[in-house]
Amino acid sequence: MAERVVVVGAGLGGLAAAVVAAARGHKVTLLDKNPWLGGKAAVLHLDAPDGSGRRWRFDMGPTILTVPRVLRRIYAEAGRDQATELPLIRLDPQWRCFFEDNTRVDLLENVDAMAAEMERFAPGRGLGDGYRRLQAEAENLHRVSEGFFFWKSVEGMTDTLDFKANLNPDTLKDVMALKMGRTVAKVIRGHVPDARLAQMLDHYCQYVGSSPYLAPAVLTSIADMQAHEGVWYPVGGTRAVAEGLAKLAGELGVELRPGTEVTGFDIQDGRVVGVKAGSETIACSAVISNMDAIRTYRELVGGEPARKYDKKGFEPACSGVVLYLGLNKRYDHLAHHCFVFSRDAEEEFDAIYKRGEPAPDPTAYLAATSCSDDTSAPEGGEALYVLVHTPHLRPHHDWSKMFPAYRQKILDKLKRTAGLEDIEERIVVESQLTPVDIHNRYKVLDGAIYGLASHGSFTGAFKPGNRSKVVKGLYLCGGAAHPGPGMPMVMMSGWIAADSMDVDAGGRGMGERARQAGRRDRELAAAAE
Repeated sequence: MAERVVVVGAGLGGLAAAVVAAARGHKVTLLDKNPWLGGKAAVLHLDAPDGSGRRWRFDMGPTILTVPRVLRRIYAEAGRDQATELPLIRLDPQWRCFFEDNTRVDLLENVDAMAAEMERFAPGRGLGDGYRRLQAEAENLHRVSEGFFFWKSVEGMTDTLDFKANLNPDTLKDVMALKMGRTVAKVIRGHVPDARLAQMLDHYCQYVGSSPYLAPAVLTSIADMQAHEGVWYPVGGTRAVAEGLAKLAGELGVELRPGTEVTGFDIQDGRVVGVKAGSETIACSAVISNMDAIRTYRELVGGEPARKYDKKGFEPACSGVVLYLGLNKRYDHLAHHCFVFSRDAEEEFDAIYKRGEPAPDPTAYLAATSCSDDTSAPEGGEALYVLVHTPHLRPHHDWSKMFPAYRQKILDKLKRTAGLEDIEERIVVESQLTPVDIHNRYKVLDGAIYGLASHGSFTGAFKPGNRSKVVKGLYLCGGAAHPGPGMPMVMMSGWIAADSMDVDAGGRGMGERARQAGRRDRELAAAAE
């Protein structure tokens, strides 16, 4: 068993890794350069300038929680019940969608109810049946993902299959189901050709900061995860997830050290034996890095391993502009989660992902948390979170000059398409993040919110593996490591990194309680019958 495990970075992935490693009996030290724990899952409080005591609370980073069984498994590793310690509220409708032609539609959890809503929205085109077929395909892709990709370290196809032992007819059938060579957009439009509804379904890809026109078909599985496992709001906001995991880590004996920046690793004979933090070197036998995987290799490892990963040509995912708007009005026509869609999906994604420029008419994601949580804003007000995806940083991008005009473009979009005509008059307090802020604040690659893009219809789902193949004792987690970005996947990556480390160290492994907690609800229901 490892004498000391050091976790670098206290984002959700790092916190999950620290909890699992400590729960399995390892001594864990968790370091983060920022004065808070939780990484992007930070909190922002804005006070009214008039001294009235009015306060607005914003989740600064992730706001949509899906696949709660990942959290269930992490808590179960420590013998705890997630539902008791970190209660969640199920949201339905999951999103409200606003389109340029002033139509609206809600994304509903129940597949049959959503199919009926599509028939109402665009009658006489058989879109309801098409949606059912899409969901059936997504369910199969989700099943295959569970078997090949999830809960284990993966960096390429050879990590998912034992070609000598596993290429039986059933396995070959599953490989074919992955539809390699097809994109998410192509799969969706093959079943739901309405441009508006397809645009709604495209945006599952935005969980992973990628274009549906470039992302592999397997990511369509997100549609099934959301339909069968729900969209959730943690009581107190998504910041409550970071706080809950940090509390649990502390109770398990993890040494928590915010405000400690890591500057390098001590690597001897190809194995990491220490972590450098200022003038201090912390001896260890394993490191789990929650820092961006490519920046980990470049800045903390260096040498040939860094050159190897640079040669792989991983592309940063998109970045974004976030507006935090404290309003003195609550808009009753908004749902907790809303998408205000661009006039043209191809134009938008082409600008962001191919031309590397902000979209001329962007899609805006809104979180109107007062719909579910009265504590996030003063009575009658709203803490409105507005996210617009932008390209990752390019050398010619100067957001200090670009931001004012793009902020106005976003507000004009909300006024024109989302029915928020008076929003500028309703802003009491305001803050923002730009791609430069995101790059500097979170040590991500070129300001990429979601780590690495999932582009490439054959291999786009693959990221750097959780168990390093070039440095012994080094493990990786977070949005730029397998299985990728999004709250549940980032926390799963932390679990995989800690599990891989524990297995390699001859540890106790996963217990039955945690094994059951991480199973899909459908599997548990079937087993109970």
